[in-house]
Amino acid sequence: MRARSGGPVPLGAAVPAPGGMLRLSRHDYTGQALPLWPDGVTPSLLEEHQVAPMPVERAGETRRVLAAVLTCCWSDHSTDPWPGDPAPMERVLDTYRALIGRSDDLMRNWAIGALRRLHDSAWIVMADGIVSLGPRCALWPVESQSVLKDLVRRIPEPERRALTVVPDADLVAAARVPMAPGAEAAAHPSDADPVTAARSPEGTPADQHPDAAIPTQTTPAGRHTEAVVAAEGTPTGDPDPEAGDRPAPWSVVGGRVESGVVEFDDLLSAYDERRRAELVAAFMVVEHTAEPVQEARFAALRDPALRRTLGEMLTRRGRTLIQHRERWISGYDDEAAAAASGAAPTSPTGVAASSPPARPGGPELGESERAVLTLVLVHSVAIPRAEGLLPEDSWLSPHPTPADELRRHTQLPIGELEAALRVLRHAGLLTQVKAGEEAGGYVPGPQFHRLTPAARRRLQEELILAAGPDTPLAAAVRARRSAR
Repeated sequence: MRARSGGPVPLGAAVPAPGGMLRLSRHDYTGQALPLWPDGVTPSLLEEHQVAPMPVERAGETRRVLAAVLTCCWSDHSTDPWPGDPAPMERVLDTYRALIGRSDDLMRNWAIGALRRLHDSAWIVMADGIVSLGPRCALWPVESQSVLKDLVRRIPEPERRALTVVPDADLVAAARVPMAPGAEAAAHPSDADPVTAARSPEGTPADQHPDAAIPTQTTPAGRHTEAVVAAEGTPTGDPDPEAGDRPAPWSVVGGRVESGVVEFDDLLSAYDERRRAELVAAFMVVEHTAEPVQEARFAALRDPALRRTLGEMLTRRGRTLIQHRERWISGYDDEAAAAASGAAPTSPTGVAASSPPARPGGPELGESERAVLTLVLVHSVAIPRAEGLLPEDSWLSPHPTPADELRRHTQLPIGELEAALRVLRHAGLLTQVKAGEEAGGYVPGPQFHRLTPAARRRLQEELILAAGPDTPLAAAVRARRSAR
């Protein structure tokens, strides 16, 4: 759950990855853990079943910028792409300009925005003007590398400026941090060491992210992966690696991938190949789809026995199946969410006092993001429902909250408001829509499909307390909570 909601989980020196997770190790023996997908499948399976993945903001720009980063950082094609070599951000931007054939300021701004999204979703690591490949790039299947090599060969070389004040190599060298004492020896460990004796996986990908956000996009290899926006506290400037768990670019150089074991084999081995494939397909779809899927389309959702096994698979990831009539999707299990957030359930039904971070690849949503999300829920859901415009008990709404309305009802500075909106869009908690000739606005995003009934009830109570703290209904909510 922590890896899905907050990105790769940091591991201490020589600490092995938990079962069902892959370990990415660095010279000092520290590392990161990422969950494995069952049977080596990837979210590209959604495309095979014609199921829409989570949307990504400016997905085309994000793909092209990732291709530019890969071109600059993967210098030795005889080795795996990750960890690659650090590269100056300006060199990445020059490569991007050569790729698209444009060099105006708008394209640069879009590219920088894409770099932030890729950094927040662990596809790259960016700090101090230096960019390197992130942990997710270590999980590209081996069979996709031939496609990646062909891609980077076809990307044109940028026109470098004749007068360069500081060469690229000097920029990268200046950003490097000297190895800590003992790290030099750790860089060349004994073969007998169990940490380094682990063999590299053969193209085993990892499951990331986003219940809340887990936007999915197509990588240069053609796979679908979760990519998140400068959102699921996103900084307005270059991300600071000191603020998160991901290492700075210079600290991932020389890393290695250590194999892991998927934890579902004991559940899947009882089924023949066809039913096993059906279970894996249903698992990937409910975890990565944007909308609940019809149970008639997947045997593992139609058949009660298979659905029970699917539920057990999800339970091991702190997840649960959520039913919307004859449609299904996955979400955080209430008890597991309470444990992950460090809060005890507030009722016998397991309603957590707070939920796990909604932003994949980063820390829990901050006060600004929560305030903006509350405003949108009040104006797009609570008020229309009170006026009888939303007869169905749903958190989704066709009534957008205009940006001007948000500016009038918040004390946040404009820059902070826009950053919070960017974070929430990236997390899939808000969706920006257009309303005819008007400016449009924001409505709750697809992540609200993933609320369990208990979480829905609690969110509704919180919204009542926020929108009308002095109303009789709010008093009833407080009385009911105090009686628990």
